[in-house]
Amino acid sequence: MTLWYDEPATAWESEALPLGNGALGLTFFGGLAEERLQFNEKTLWTGGPGAEGYDFGNWRTPRPGAIDEVRARIDEELRVSPERVVGRLGQPRTHFGAYQAFGDVWVRFTRQPSGVTGYRRHLDISEAVGGVTYASEGVTHTREYFVSAPDGVIVARFTADRPGSIGCAVSITTPGDRSSELRAHRGRIALSGALDDNGMRYASHLQVLHRGGSRTENADGSVTVADADSVTLILGAATDYAARHPGYRTGEDPRAEVARRVDAAAARAFGELRDDHTADHRALFDRVRLRVGGEDPGLPTDELLTAYRDRTLTPGARRALETLYFQYGRYLLIASSRPGSLPANLQGVWNDSTRPPWGADYHVNINLQMNYWPAHTTNLAETTGPLFDYIESLVPPGEVTAREMFESRGWVVNNETTPFGFTGVHDWAQSFWFPEAGAWLAQHAWEHYLFTRDAGFLRERAYPLMRSLSLFWIDFLVTDPRDGHLVVSPSYSPEQGDFSAGASMSQQIVWDLFTSTAAAAERVGDRGAFAAELADALDRLDPGLRIGSWGQLREWKEDWDDPANTHRHASHLFALHPGRQITPRDDPEYAEAARVSLTARGDGGTGWSKAWKVNFWARLLDGDRAHTMLSEQLRFSTLANLWDTHPPFQIDGNFGATAGVAEMLVQSHRGVIDVLPALPAVWANGSVEGLRARGDVTVDIAWHGGAPTRVALRPGRTGELTVRGELFDGLFDVRDEDSGRRVDLRRDGPEITFGAREQRACVATSPVRMSLAAPEGGGAGGPFTAEVTVAADGRSLPAAGLALDLPEGWSATPASRPVPPIPDGRSASFAFEVTPGAGEGPRQHRLRAVLRGDGWRSAAVAAVTVEPTPP
Repeated sequence: MTLWYDEPATAWESEALPLGNGALGLTFFGGLAEERLQFNEKTLWTGGPGAEGYDFGNWRTPRPGAIDEVRARIDEELRVSPERVVGRLGQPRTHFGAYQAFGDVWVRFTRQPSGVTGYRRHLDISEAVGGVTYASEGVTHTREYFVSAPDGVIVARFTADRPGSIGCAVSITTPGDRSSELRAHRGRIALSGALDDNGMRYASHLQVLHRGGSRTENADGSVTVADADSVTLILGAATDYAARHPGYRTGEDPRAEVARRVDAAAARAFGELRDDHTADHRALFDRVRLRVGGEDPGLPTDELLTAYRDRTLTPGARRALETLYFQYGRYLLIASSRPGSLPANLQGVWNDSTRPPWGADYHVNINLQMNYWPAHTTNLAETTGPLFDYIESLVPPGEVTAREMFESRGWVVNNETTPFGFTGVHDWAQSFWFPEAGAWLAQHAWEHYLFTRDAGFLRERAYPLMRSLSLFWIDFLVTDPRDGHLVVSPSYSPEQGDFSAGASMSQQIVWDLFTSTAAAAERVGDRGAFAAELADALDRLDPGLRIGSWGQLREWKEDWDDPANTHRHASHLFALHPGRQITPRDDPEYAEAARVSLTARGDGGTGWSKAWKVNFWARLLDGDRAHTMLSEQLRFSTLANLWDTHPPFQIDGNFGATAGVAEMLVQSHRGVIDVLPALPAVWANGSVEGLRARGDVTVDIAWHGGAPTRVALRPGRTGELTVRGELFDGLFDVRDEDSGRRVDLRRDGPEITFGAREQRACVATSPVRMSLAAPEGGGAGGPFTAEVTVAADGRSLPAAGLALDLPEGWSATPASRPVPPIPDGRSASFAFEVTPGAGEGPRQHRLRAVLRGDGWRSAAVAAVTVEPTPP
């Protein structure tokens, strides 16, 4: 799978292509006369210890009773402006810091290319290799780039199909906010220094290797190569950062480690480095394959995106871009979050500035969490290691903040943080206060256990985090004088409105933490005083769920919601996603209220906001609306290099959209594996392999006409599984994949339950194949023919009845058709004349054909866009 372009990049944010290994990031431009390789090392940050006056965001002088004063005002007035609250509880930041660009490698070619043909700049996300090819004066030039996780280096190679055709000058530049020492010796460009702001030491080594020709080291620290057959660059970088409170330094010079890493890589052949890199990447990337009938139109990616935006692509080409975008999110997570590094920040691992937007920091009121939504569902659990390491690094400073500011046990972190344990507050009124952040982060630890069933992780890492956070909230909750329930106060719904007590998101997050911690305590055998204390608090906790005057799910405890509010945050829907407090099957009234709220919020918003809405609509089991939001994100919130834009560039939207696609295909948060719960009609035929469900289960699905025809479940643990899907409403068979024996099961409507055995796949199949064909334009507003084809695959089908399930106001002639028995291997087709409702505007509708037999049914779907009737 490849992103490709027919011209060089000129803008870093929207055009440069990214590569990474978690710790190191590279973006390349593909210029002809010179190549710019902009690189990053994720720990290079200003601020924190070493910067004079850094205080972790904790109050610099005690403020006894400050929080109680704000609570009392809220109790009296119900709502208090953010400006008044920040004036009492906030303070200006001191050396919060920002993620830093490390530098640029410049490769300036001796000979200016002329008569260039066949230019192609590309990024193969299946191999995590980028490159450039072009021909000039009869010579084909090739460049290859990758960032190796096994070897911990950036590798670039320049070749040509005519010997002696490579001549270039290689140099490194670095921003001016630091000291720097640069020298070249034996083809090695060594750069080192310290940031002016905090004294953080940094170092990089760039080894220039060449085959044929000559090499010269220059006094300015550059290296020149002349008349070479090939040139290979090996780049390593590091700092003296350590994720240890309170100093956050290793105490060691990073130059030795960088030299060792580059020496080791430079001693290996390029082919070995590349093979090890691609094998390492593919071991993760290849786990999931998605096919939804995409057809590559052969367009450069930027032109493909433009045509998608303008709605001039064929349906197959649109599906091809959607599939690429889904897999690109997985690629970016692999590239920006690998063991041994910090987690992916607001820009993953990529940054070309010393003052990036929002510092490219860790916003923990949704953004860091969204970065990891696809990790488990799309089979990339290993990428969560940096997240859990980072959360654990927040505990020591967070305990200080909890004790000094909140007078509570446990630990806390607020709205945004850094690698330096910034767990306190600042003075931006709409975003300085969010003590629920730690509880939200803990959800990822509990989810990791649910997906992997790793009891050691639960006992040693997840449960201690969750228990400590629960202690914080047991201490910090207060009794609401309005009804006697425990509430969060002060409470603020990000990033709008007033402060109040018991805002819905606050309550829902604490409910999620308490219920998960109680379940974890049971599993690890903690049944002492803490468990009783937790149970009492949970029993008295306000759950944060109320339906308001216009049918909405309230954002605040009071009925203050404005139906005209289209704010990018929809925080009060946390209980729907990523929480599990509301599900349409178990809580239809609250789910409907969530739908009302989400509809009122509209389809606009920033890139990450649209991505969240993809997930919301998927959880509401509305695949068509989820797909609409995916389409809106691609059309209006995606840059030419397929990075998400807020604007500006912010990577969480990429990850959120990928997670949303997975939610359309498999859900398991109810404890039931729900197969194709929100499949959009435009993906009527397809397959997916390798998605993950809670319970340590890998899921493969094939579907036809919008209905699953084959479901394979590969459990990692022995135990009972419950699976739901339209397949189980019809004719089906479940067998052990290895032995071919039929699996004993219990059926309850569209759900089946059976005993699964570790590493023994169970495969459910259906003999029914249905498809529904209708003109995409829906007959230009007038009647059109819809044809249903029913086929038997594997066994004969008994007689049944066929009808269309149509949008309100539509009609079909005839209303139904009898379907005689269909022998195995045969098919039959049935036509209906469909008349759309009067006055239908140009929007997409879902048609559904339903085949009903004696105690079974099957269905097929199609998407139809009704165009206005021509005058």
